[in-house]
Amino acid sequence: MTGRPFSHLRRPQWVPMKRISRISRRATSPLCAAVVLLVPALTSASLANADDGPGPLGVTAVAADTAQARKVGALFDADRRSSLAGGHFCTASVVYSPHRNLIVTAAHCLNGSKDGDLIFAPGYRDGRAPYGVWKVRRAFLPDGWAKGQHEDSDVAFAVVANKGGKGVEDAVGGNPFVTGMATGATAVTVTGYPSTREAPVSCTNRPTVHSRTQQRIDCPGLSGGTSGSPWVNGDKAVVGILGGHEKGGSTDDISYSVVFGAEAAELYRDATG
Repeated sequence: MTGRPFSHLRRPQWVPMKRISRISRRATSPLCAAVVLLVPALTSASLANADDGPGPLGVTAVAADTAQARKVGALFDADRRSSLAGGHFCTASVVYSPHRNLIVTAAHCLNGSKDGDLIFAPGYRDGRAPYGVWKVRRAFLPDGWAKGQHEDSDVAFAVVANKGGKGVEDAVGGNPFVTGMATGATAVTVTGYPSTREAPVSCTNRPTVHSRTQQRIDCPGLSGGTSGSPWVNGDKAVVGILGGHEKGGSTDDISYSVVFGAEAAELYRDATG
């Protein structure tokens, strides 16, 4: 398996309705509009408890502006740099790396893009990027996705360009990327950016087994745009990425992730090497 630069990626011929809002914005349907209205009604206090570990499970709310939430950001097309509001289409997050310049997301979020096509805004809220806008310089996708868009390979890394000699990890910190964790060993917190909202939402629950290679989580309101959202466990490690089966799921209430194994571990080594 080899990490591949953008120029080697192929644009998909079709995309399921759930996740990539550049293709389809699910919130235009009456059902999704109802889901979006429910999210703000939940309290930020409830979410703060969830972020700390113990707390209400299966509750989605606007993410508090914490050090952990700032490691998560939104992906945009590069031509949106001067006008970010309403332009994000997927989610990514910063993970530890020797060069302090690595983000992780779903492979289907990067598929078809070329070098310099995308930008990443960690901690994005309400049209503003308080920790800067970072150019996505190179993507690393597993062979299982690059050659056949296999759902068990729907995870990717991207190197972002430094700014002023500093990496994105210097600006917001990062999380460990951990493979080989048993599904459901602990609850995880999923934080991401629905395409119809200008702030991230978050939900904590315990993942369950969908198959040997896929895990699922029950959380409401994780609609289009949340692909690539990190699943962070109690040790603050990324143990899943929203994507995989049905590119993340065909409904807003059930989401999926690849079970990180040998392929994900090798991809991380490629991206950091």
